[in-house]
Amino acid sequence: MLVANYYSNKDIRLEQRPIPKIEKGECLVKIHASGICGSDLMEWYRLDKVPVVLGHETSGEIVELGEGVNHLKVGDRIVASHHVPCLECRFCKRGQETMCKTLHSTTYDPGGFSQYIRLPEINTRLGVFQIPDDMTYEEASFAEPLACIVRGQNQVKLGSGDVVAVIGSGISGILHIALAKARGAECIIAADINKTRLPWAQKFGADIVTEDSDIIADTLVEKTGRKADIVILTTGHPDAVQAGFEAADEGATILLFAPSDPDTTVKFDINKLFFKHDRTVTTTYANSPNDLKEALKLISENKVSVADMITHRIPLEDIQYGFDLVRNGQESLKVVVEPNRRRNN
Repeated sequence: MLVANYYSNKDIRLEQRPIPKIEKGECLVKIHASGICGSDLMEWYRLDKVPVVLGHETSGEIVELGEGVNHLKVGDRIVASHHVPCLECRFCKRGQETMCKTLHSTTYDPGGFSQYIRLPEINTRLGVFQIPDDMTYEEASFAEPLACIVRGQNQVKLGSGDVVAVIGSGISGILHIALAKARGAECIIAADINKTRLPWAQKFGADIVTEDSDIIADTLVEKTGRKADIVILTTGHPDAVQAGFEAADEGATILLFAPSDPDTTVKFDINKLFFKHDRTVTTTYANSPNDLKEALKLISENKVSVADMITHRIPLEDIQYGFDLVRNGQESLKVVVEPNRRRNN
């Protein structure tokens, strides 16, 4: 089978490997769609792990089942979760599944930028979700990233009537905007220094867009009478983080949704969180099985129109081009790889 082996953002090599052999309790999945995630391009995070086959936003078809797998059948259209919680540890029992040590150690073989993947026993048992009949494989590949968005917005209790600031309008920011709109946010302001992203922010629900995150606070006060109840940072750049703190109203919650480059630090006045301000800063990572189920439901009911976010569909042979598109950030919003489609098909 063909795989895309990652060595660096500018060096992704197509290689042939044997199709993985499955064992008892496992299954083999033919990958039909695998989205390129911004985290796939975090070169600093991966250089000590290369070469590696990336890809975790996957959907596909079960083509083989191991002994003892009775809850699935060959031909099932599924989303496969790469990180799976045990559902038994103290973190899982109190709803903090993404802190589970099992979740941090599980994955599939190899990554989703390949024609087939083997799901280990725990992934097969706890990390497989049926795709609704009315959903395409491409749409289903959004289940994983949208589930992360769901978890983040559940964490900050985003709901009807909230004034929301989203700083960073790449695909994560756009998904946050679309979901906040679906949840009934009163006003959404989106900021990004890359002006090519702002029309996307408007299309998917932002009421106000700006290249200058420093004006968010004043703009919201002028329009709504207050600053943001919820600030979502999908970039870890220090200037953006600082602008996010300034945009937060009294009693607001600030969600740090993206990591920073190594050695990045942000200075802030702790008294702006403390005393009478009562602002909360929180983070979120990955997703849980319930988040994935909610994401699939949102997509199926077209409450978040993910199909319209896809700007490029490419075969595996063109994956370097796909990474270049995402890294450049000017022409693409979401790039979906179709590993079993050849260039001329």
